[in-house]
Amino acid sequence: MYWADELAASVSGPQIVNDSKSPSGTVHVGSLRGVVLHDAIHRALGNAGLAARFLYGVDDMDAMDSQALLTPDAVERYMGAPLSRVPAPAGSSAANYARHFVGEIFFRTFEPLGIRPEFYWVSELYAAGQMDLYVKLALDRADRVRDIYRRVSHVERSSGWLPIQVICEQCGKIGTTYATDWDGATVSYECQPAMVAWARGCGHEGRVSPLGGQAKLPWNLEWAAKWGLLGVTIEGCGKDLATAGGSRDRSDAISREVFEVEPPRNIAYEFLNVGGKKMSTSKGQGAAAHTIAEVLAPEQLRFLFLRPRPSQVIEFDPEGDTIPRLFDEFDRIAAATAGREVKGELPADHEQVFAYSLLSGKQDVAAAAAAFRPAFGHLALLLQIPGVDIRERMEAEKGAPLSELEFGILDERIAAAEAWLESYAPERARLAIQRDAVPPGVSGLDLAQRGYLTALSVAADERKPGSGVSWQELIFAVAAQTDLPSGRAFGALYLAFLGRTNGPRAGWLLASLEPAFVVERLRAAAALAPA
Repeated sequence: MYWADELAASVSGPQIVNDSKSPSGTVHVGSLRGVVLHDAIHRALGNAGLAARFLYGVDDMDAMDSQALLTPDAVERYMGAPLSRVPAPAGSSAANYARHFVGEIFFRTFEPLGIRPEFYWVSELYAAGQMDLYVKLALDRADRVRDIYRRVSHVERSSGWLPIQVICEQCGKIGTTYATDWDGATVSYECQPAMVAWARGCGHEGRVSPLGGQAKLPWNLEWAAKWGLLGVTIEGCGKDLATAGGSRDRSDAISREVFEVEPPRNIAYEFLNVGGKKMSTSKGQGAAAHTIAEVLAPEQLRFLFLRPRPSQVIEFDPEGDTIPRLFDEFDRIAAATAGREVKGELPADHEQVFAYSLLSGKQDVAAAAAAFRPAFGHLALLLQIPGVDIRERMEAEKGAPLSELEFGILDERIAAAEAWLESYAPERARLAIQRDAVPPGVSGLDLAQRGYLTALSVAADERKPGSGVSWQELIFAVAAQTDLPSGRAFGALYLAFLGRTNGPRAGWLLASLEPAFVVERLRAAAALAPA
């Protein structure tokens, strides 16, 4: 059983699934893993017949701590201020920094992925007084909070420390204030110049009510408070937060012992790494989610996160052949789901992986699996050949008119292939077919390579391979028959058509060209090469 279905089968009654993000900068593609996983959980609950809601919050009361993403003149003024009060970057129409990076950019990736949660902004919860009950409980029970920090995480807090972050009345910063002396209505605080290394407080001292959005709970308490306020029953988190004694353990204990609410079910998930390194929103490291969403069609982006179990690390590098291979693997899973025979081992739950990768849980899985999907690499090649009518060519390859669903798939893949060629494709994937004449470099081919080209032209004329897969199989088969190492066989092909010794996958290259031209060029190249 697929992991999300297992989870749904283990719970009963109405469920509220929650996820959230601190909008400290450009949101990288790794942040979408939690979004897609929580959406899959929400769907699984619905499939199990349970009433369920999916909430997504923005922790925009968090302090700005991303100096690298601010203009130099804004560093002194806004480092340490609530993200909801930091201006949006120049040229943005958003109301503030958080609304720009999450509301205007990150959220736009949700709808194309078929993800439609109920959004909320934490700053609005505070301003409306909805968090006041939890602020009071935290302050009234500050001794319990300090004990949890010490007992669960071995973090010592002084006896005067209060679990509240006041917004300084003078400079507007929240990351530099230290609160003491809760009298049941107000707290005293200092805005300390050297409290943190990444922001400078103004030195102001004052006394203020912490209610109504004038202060916020530290993150662990805020997390637990949201569970109680919103009635959250399921919320996963990244493995960095789920380590023993870490943030999740602290928040679970605070939820139970301070707010007297049972914490939600946890699903810890691993990172998505680029080049073996975890991406960081606050440091601006990693491929931006909205950029990758332009290169990966929505089904493939969902598939990227849903094929492995949540506990598995995903290694993703948009450079090179990673993206074409992801499309190919999705197509293999689709074919298997449609009942067609495929090569290689399949995950035991491949049908569920395919179904959850679709944009809607209401889609006809059988029809979607059976749909014609052009190979991504083949499309990328066709887009580089002048005069090719892509739609006409795809209908010829299918052998029948494309359905409305298939036209939609084709258009998505064309857009993705164009974006890949523009941004991430390696040089070998770019090509210029030498149509006018046989490239002079073929004169350097030896007798064995010449014989290979001749044999391939004969085999191609007889078998008439139409797809990249069938061409690739024929290329290898003829190389084996002629006892030519595959590397030298491919080198001869690339020289004959591209005038260089490397290129994209040769089978898909030949499939993108007119069959008559391919056979004629193979013969001409073999004849030009000296005996």
